[in-house]
Amino acid sequence: MYPTLRSHRPLLMGRNGAVATNHPVATQAGLDVLRAGGTAMDAAVAVSLTLGVVEPHMSGLGGDGFFHVHVPGRPGFCVNATAAAPAAATAERYRAAGGVPVAGPLSIQTPGLLAGLALLHAGHGTIPWARLVAPAEAAARDGFAATHAFRHFAGDNLGRLRPDAGSAARFLAAGEAPALGALVVQPELAETLGGIARDGAEGFYRGALAKRLAAGIAAAGGLVAEADLAACTAELQAPIIVPYRGFEVRQTGPNSTGFTFLQMLRIIERFDLAALGRDSAALIHLLVEAKKRAFLDREAHGTDPRARAVPLERLLSAEHAAAHAAAIDFRRAADLPVRPMAEGDTTYFCVVDRAGHAVSAIQSINSAFGSGVTAGDTGVLMNNRMAYWHLDEGHANRLRPGQRVRHTMNAPMVFRDGKLWGAFGTPGADNQVQVNLQILVGMADFGLDPQQAVEAPRWTSSQPGQAANYPHGGDAVLTMEAGLAAAAPGLEALGHRVKLVPPLEGACSVAAIRVLENGVRAAGSDPRRDGWAGAH
Repeated sequence: MYPTLRSHRPLLMGRNGAVATNHPVATQAGLDVLRAGGTAMDAAVAVSLTLGVVEPHMSGLGGDGFFHVHVPGRPGFCVNATAAAPAAATAERYRAAGGVPVAGPLSIQTPGLLAGLALLHAGHGTIPWARLVAPAEAAARDGFAATHAFRHFAGDNLGRLRPDAGSAARFLAAGEAPALGALVVQPELAETLGGIARDGAEGFYRGALAKRLAAGIAAAGGLVAEADLAACTAELQAPIIVPYRGFEVRQTGPNSTGFTFLQMLRIIERFDLAALGRDSAALIHLLVEAKKRAFLDREAHGTDPRARAVPLERLLSAEHAAAHAAAIDFRRAADLPVRPMAEGDTTYFCVVDRAGHAVSAIQSINSAFGSGVTAGDTGVLMNNRMAYWHLDEGHANRLRPGQRVRHTMNAPMVFRDGKLWGAFGTPGADNQVQVNLQILVGMADFGLDPQQAVEAPRWTSSQPGQAANYPHGGDAVLTMEAGLAAAAPGLEALGHRVKLVPPLEGACSVAAIRVLENGVRAAGSDPRRDGWAGAH
């Protein structure tokens, strides 16, 4: 039977390709590349760079990301575009300073995004690099109109932006959030993008631009030096994979915590979700309890696999999932603080082209507007990714110079009978994997289309000690949008501390594409921010 769940935006469908991003300008850039004959990988480069301009509070050249790629007939792969902690960033240094700051120059980590885009284009690009940089350069030079979402994030982060003259000049108006529709122009960033169009990523990491970037960070008091930029390289990784009800679900591997999402699927697969009922207290309870147990493993094992082994075979095994499933009590909520164990701001997008190539991508500068520091005259707003590190001795994610931090970023893809079935994802730090879980359950278990699944009311669960940013606090609250209010009494009776928020005021901003049986690409976008989808 056709699901009755209403969506307020249309499902965008086309035979030749689809793009779903968190900003209309970036979606248009991706569609233009596809219409010009480019591949999904070409479009991903254009979308990524454009998002860094029109969503500067979420991602950009000063950040990092993961690009999960499907090429029909070939093994899938992931481009790990996350960089390492600077050589001068030691746990001892930060402990002596009282901890890792969540903003300012000492929160800046080496940016890896551009290295990943260059690696992706070098292996699979068909359109010249400079043409893919052009939409971002134009958006920076000519400006983009400040949306309600941009104004919200700017207004909430005045204390982060005002101390830095370059950031305040570009993202604020007289020290306040710009008016709706005001043009946000970034001439310095446009010049930097012009140099990247000419010189590629090499200049950003090892050329004249690298010297200016490092000098700007140093002048602000940051630790990222020329040598840290020169050492930055992206890495190709195989996706990690689990079965789920006849599907094959692929994810980005560590130092991404995509394995946490796969663990949740392995746990809930042992239960009849349809019998529990969509949006029921029993279903939400099960999903939350599965999430709590998977997050215990994330805390114990999430790290850079180059420095410390992550036991994925055991964590994703049927036996391990069965043990977690057996521990779930349908009569009460478990108290499972992570030991010793925030809301983050990121952006996700996906692209599927006419030939079936697909990219599931996520990129971030960590918190909204990252560190708040613009690196000198480059126009590059830097991340605050250092805030993700732990300082405790023996912790899997303990700060070590030259090691990559544990990331909440993850970029799933789903296959059925060997064919691409869907790609989806979201920003939202610790909320990412739990919202992705709800999207897949909605589409795979309850037959929702991507737009219905994206707009459906959602929940997010927090555990004490869970928060991504230092000092890794957190509460024990289950936040639910008003559309789930009918389930609240039942969940409270089980011991959940429920907080209701208005419709569409919950966490995250999902983008999703489904490939239907007849090959039609169906794309959905999230109204919670500036999400927009397109198809042709």
